[in-house]
Formats: sequence, C-alpha cells, structure tokens
Amino acid sequence: MRLTYTLCCSAVVWALGLAAATPARTLTTGKPSFTYNATHFLLNGEPHQIIGGQMDPQRIPPAYWRDRLQKARAMGLNTIFTYTFWNLLEPVQGNWDNEESKGIATFFEIAQEEGLYVVLRPGPYVCGEREWGGFPAWLSTVPGLVVRANNQPFLEASESYLSNLASGLRGLYIHEGGPILMVQVENEYGSYAADHDYTAAIKDILQRTFGDVVLYTNDGTEQWTLEGGSVPGVLAEVDGDPRAGFAALRKYITDPSRKGPLLDGEYYTWTFDSWGYPRSTPNTQGFVDDLEYVLGNESASISLYMVHGGTNFGFGNGALWQNKTRAFTSSYDYGAPIDEAGRTTDLFWKLRETIAKYVPEGSIPDVREDVPLKEIPAFDLTPAIPLFSALGVPTYSKTPLTMEQLNQSYGFVLYEHIATSSASGLLSPGDRPRDRVIVYINDTFHGVIDSTYTYHQNISLNLVPGTKLQLLVENLGRVDYYSRGTDFENMILDPYKGILGDISVGTTTLEQWAIYTVPLDSLPDFEPKGGNVTALNGTQPVFYTGSFTVDGEAEDSLALDTYLEIEGGVKGNVWVNGFHLGRYWRVGPQTSLYLSGTVLRQGENQVVVLELEPGHVQGGLKGVGLSERFWAVAEDVDCLGCM
Repeated sequence: MRLTYTLCCSAVVWALGLAAATPARTLTTGKPSFTYNATHFLLNGEPHQIIGGQMDPQRIPPAYWRDRLQKARAMGLNTIFTYTFWNLLEPVQGNWDNEESKGIATFFEIAQEEGLYVVLRPGPYVCGEREWGGFPAWLSTVPGLVVRANNQPFLEASESYLSNLASGLRGLYIHEGGPILMVQVENEYGSYAADHDYTAAIKDILQRTFGDVVLYTNDGTEQWTLEGGSVPGVLAEVDGDPRAGFAALRKYITDPSRKGPLLDGEYYTWTFDSWGYPRSTPNTQGFVDDLEYVLGNESASISLYMVHGGTNFGFGNGALWQNKTRAFTSSYDYGAPIDEAGRTTDLFWKLRETIAKYVPEGSIPDVREDVPLKEIPAFDLTPAIPLFSALGVPTYSKTPLTMEQLNQSYGFVLYEHIATSSASGLLSPGDRPRDRVIVYINDTFHGVIDSTYTYHQNISLNLVPGTKLQLLVENLGRVDYYSRGTDFENMILDPYKGILGDISVGTTTLEQWAIYTVPLDSLPDFEPKGGNVTALNGTQPVFYTGSFTVDGEAEDSLALDTYLEIEGGVKGNVWVNGFHLGRYWRVGPQTSLYLSGTVLRQGENQVVVLELEPGHVQGGLKGVGLSERFWAVAEDVDCLGCM
C-alpha cells in the first residue's frame, strides 16, 4: 500500500495493440482455462471481465469467511484478490503452520462455492500495512540475507515459503477445476527498486512452485515504477487512478510479452488509519465515476482495494517511516464497502448499483441482511498484577541486544540497569527510538520517548550509584513500505526492534544490562508474585482483569459482534478469552476494538487489559461493548505539543 506511494500493494493487467501482437496464452485443451490476448482475459476461451476486490483471509475470523465472501459476491464481484502473510504461515524458520495453510485453501474453496474466482498475491513481499510487509521477523537473523533482492539466502527462504504455500493449494488452480485464475509476481516492486534479476528469479520460483498459471505484476502509474517492476513474459498491470494507470501502461509498456488486457489491480476504496492521524472523508461519487470509467468506457477489469479490510489482530500492523514512525492501527477497516465488522456501508450499495449496470440482469445475488451489533453494559476492570512482576529470567549482556537477537518477534523488551557511577544528561536509547520507550527510575514512571513524532520528547536523567533505570521498549510495527528516492529510503532493510546500539546518559555509555523479553504471545498467571500495584505507585504497566456475561446462546455469532472500548485507557493491549484483539491508544482515531462474536461464549467472558500508563488513568478502567463505531483523535498526554 502506498500513500503518495499510491496507497496499497497492487496488481494491474493491460491491453493495447493488435490482437496478433500478443498471442493468447493457452492451457491444456479440454480443461477449464484462464488465458489472455492483447485485449481480453479469456475464461474457457470466452472474453472475461474481472470485477474483483481485495479480502485477506488472515485478517478475518475463519467462521466469518463465508459471510464476507457472500457479501462481496452480492455487491457484484466475481473475483477475490488476496494476500497471504508469510509471517503467520512460517512464524519460526522451518516450522510451517499447516493449519494456517489449510485455512487459506478453505477460504478459496468457500469463495468458489459462493461463485467467486481468486487472484493470489503471495509476495513474498506484500506490503498491505502489514508487519514488515508480511515478512517473518526471523529473516532479519539469517546471515547475509537481504530482503527483496537477488540474494541467495532470501531467494532460498522465499522458494521454501512459496513451495509450501503452493503445495497446500493443489487442486485449486483454474486448470484443475479450482478458482485460482492468476498469481502476482512480487508486489509493486518498481516503487522499491529495479533489480530485474531479482524479479526474474521470483518469476522462475513461482513457475516452479505454482506451475502453469497466469502470472502478472502490479505497479504504480509512473514510468519508473512500471519499468522497474515489470518482468519479461509476465503481464504488466497497474494500480491507483485508472485513467493515469491505463495511459501509463499504454505509453511505457512496449514489450509485447508484458502486454495484455487492462486491469486496475488496486483501486483504492479509501485508505488505512494511523495512530494520531484523523480520518479523512472519501469522495464516494469519485469512486462511482472511476468504476463507470473502468467497466464502461474501457471495458477493463478492476480490483477494489479493499472490499473488506478486516483487522490486524494482535501485533499484526505495520508502519511507515516518514522521518518518524507512522504506525497503523489494529483496525484495517479501510473505509471499505464492507466494514471491519462485516456490515455493509453506503459505499457498498452505491458500488453495487454501479456494477449492476455492467453484468447480466439478475446475476447479482441478494444481499444478506446485516445483523445488528451487540451492546455490552459497562463492566469494571481491576488491577491484577504489574507487568514487571510477571517477567521471566533475564538475559545479561554488557550492551543492549535487539529484539531479534533475543529470538523475539513482537511485543516489548525491558532493559534494566543498576547504576554503578554517576551520570547526567540526555538519555539516548540506541541509534534512535525503536519505537516507543517508556522510562522508569527506581520503579517510577519518568517519561516517554516516542518515535511517532519527528520532534519527540527529550528526557534528562541524573543517575547516582544504585539508581535503577528501566526502559520498556515497544515494537509499534515494522516498516512495510518505502519508496526509492525518498528521505526514508531503505527503512524496510532496517527492521530491528528493541534497542540497537549503546544506551547513554549525557556522555556516559551505560553497560551491564538485564534484558527481559516480553512477547506477550501468552498471558501470565494473575496470582500476585512479588510486589503489588499499590506498592509500585500504579505507574508501572499493569494487567487489569474483568468480565462480562453473555446470556443465552445466539443462533448466529454475528449477533454477538461488538466494538469493545476501554474507557479511561491511555495505551495498551486487550485480550478476550485469551484472544489478542490488538492495541488501543487514546490518541485515536481508533477508539474501540472489533470483538468478533466467534471469540465469545455463553456465560462469563474474561477480559485482560495491559494498561501501559496506569499513572495517567483517571477514574479507573471500564470496558463497554458498543453497537456503533466512533472515530476521534485526542491529545497525547505523553508528548503535549509534539509533532
């Protein structure tokens, strides 16, 4: 996804020239086939217009896949475009998650049952406002590995990933009677670099692993993006503004082996949300006009990014680097026609009405009526245990270690130092804050250094022998996108979290650290273990617990869906019945978390909240379930006036 980076991560297939210039790609005679010539996609030999939309199964509760796909089909779509996230499929190097893989295959099977084809976008890099563009964090620890480059360690790791993914999808390709029409090569690579040896290598890997399937590339509308990302023998497509995109394809793609029917592979139905940034209002009529242009004027194909965004559950969100960290919210609502909770929006109905003009009458199914969201009365959240009382055994090191050096992917790292001599001056936590550093002196909150601001808060310290300094460092999401030629070039090659480099106070470098990993991939025991909330003045991070009751069984778990708001909360994370919903942060614009009814159970439901700044909580914490979502931004209590 791009900002003026053209918003997301794309796909476009285009056509121009005489039909004889680009021969139709053919598959085995007598079997279902998907091919193309200079002007048209051909489904079983007949001209076919793709009316698609992006929907990623790994962002949606599996029990709701059919509901979301039914609604996409009822909007008039005939194809689903989907990313797959390598970091969820292979969270540990060499440990392939077969259940996650089977889930993707099941999603595609359901899509076919609902009358939808599939376009697969497996990367290996996908962008998509996803943690490190979908890369697993362990890639950063492989000796000599450079992502998105003609680099042998990276290509070997990518081939292993793509081979495992392809194996799990056997029987689902169009020529096997399945729904998969095409597979994308990399993702908007021309915005990143122009290493044609690399893109050719990825093409070769996809041909070896996926077999005889149509491949395509998807890039931005500028000459340098199209020329940098397109691959000989692979259909070149474009994203963003279809008028500019189609004109660019016609002008800059001249190799007949890259030409074909026009596809706007990522037409943005709106955009992502970032912490601390207000939501903007989309131009709905502009979307309608563009859709009319693509389907009518050009008789071309399109994919709406997103038709349904879903959620970056847990620590799944990525970030941008714009001389500061622009971290994406847990919500990936995206302003899409089907909102985060799977309900239809005004945009859904307007686009459905537009699409209906270009498909046979009566071919669009009826829309399943939305189930109203549930309201949950406010319930108390009470302090249970300080985070620092639930830590494991530390690693001792003379100098700081990064999160990756500690074999940790997500969450927090706590660095603890006992001063043996005096030091005073500005605190420097490594080369730069990565990403949010909460500072404690002798167990008491002392301030925050936050990389989400270009001019963040500076913290001065005065250490004397025996002073305990603690730095709790939060990974807000690894950078998932950069554009070559910008001030933030190469940040995707710098995914390291925690602290990189020395920690100093003034001119003094601090050595000898006890380092605690805090991945939060499981929750601690909430029996008190050494220390209590009162004794620590309530300024250290604290786990709060509470519960609410669901009376009776719902015929449909959709009736239990709600938006959970943590009233009084400043910043933290929320789990319901052990499932990690994601992050909350008072700065907004996301003020509540999507709580799927699939997580809930009849009777008592347990809620755990890690509040990072209980000292700023006023009036206690409460949870409440809302039937309607609200978006708002608020002042950051940790960095008043910061920019």
